[in-house]
Amino acid sequence: MTQLTIAPILFHWSAEQKLDFYSRIADEAPVDVVYLGEVICSKRTPFFEKHYDTVAERLTRAGKKVVFSTLSEVMLKRERNMIAGFCDLEDYELEINDSSALWHLEGKAFRIGSLMNVYNEDTMRFLASRGATHFSLPSELPATSVGILAQTAQELGAGCEIQVFGRASLALSARCYHARAHNRIKDNCQFVCENDPDGMPLNTLDQQEFLTINGIQTLSQSYVNLLGELETMTRMGISHFRLVPHTQDMVAVARIFRDTLDGKTAVEQAQHRLAALNIPAPFSNGFWHGQAGHKWVESARV
Repeated sequence: MTQLTIAPILFHWSAEQKLDFYSRIADEAPVDVVYLGEVICSKRTPFFEKHYDTVAERLTRAGKKVVFSTLSEVMLKRERNMIAGFCDLEDYELEINDSSALWHLEGKAFRIGSLMNVYNEDTMRFLASRGATHFSLPSELPATSVGILAQTAQELGAGCEIQVFGRASLALSARCYHARAHNRIKDNCQFVCENDPDGMPLNTLDQQEFLTINGIQTLSQSYVNLLGELETMTRMGISHFRLVPHTQDMVAVARIFRDTLDGKTAVEQAQHRLAALNIPAPFSNGFWHGQAGHKWVESARV
């Protein structure tokens, strides 16, 4: 059975905004798995960590499976301590986004997040030998590679997940470009990233929209939209379909993807419903087709 998932929130939203978001997801969204946790900047963690238990309990009562996600970049002692603390969780599964967590997970099962790159079968087999039971693949992989990795995951008895909606993560840096763009340093950023709840636009010198910045993370300017590929992915063996949260109506997005996966809505109609949400960026599916990621391949509309 296919499952719809909500990725961890990538952006620096207020605690109130996150609480409202997860309340709606719990009560209204037809999703199966929700990932919680700060994956981009450890400095953001104190704003919401006190709410984790409450949110996780509410999501669980609503029938959602809760998985905690770890940081994608671990550089400081306090960040290593955070990883160690998460790896001690017993009530919930863990999704890791940095190999430093492997040190703490000997003999434990865990998931691999999309920010911890798995590009080939050997990497997947090695991580499975260390306890990985589920893989969320990087969004830049083409269909040919996804098919091979999905088959490998099936052979390993592991779940396989791919992002089907939202801005694609392209790169991570030790430096915070968000702070630098506002003439601040990373250690005294004053959380300027909170001013850009869907990321900060990065334009070319000709003022053409190009990329999106989220702290240390570089994202696509376009939104990945793989509605037209869901049937193909299912045949490949993809078991989980990931929606990356944005400030748009994610409950409506989840319903569109769920209806399409269940065969209740034809792809063309689903595309019209998604377009009607007035998402403030173009859609893209280029990576899936082995082309530049920002492109939209019209043949995907079936």
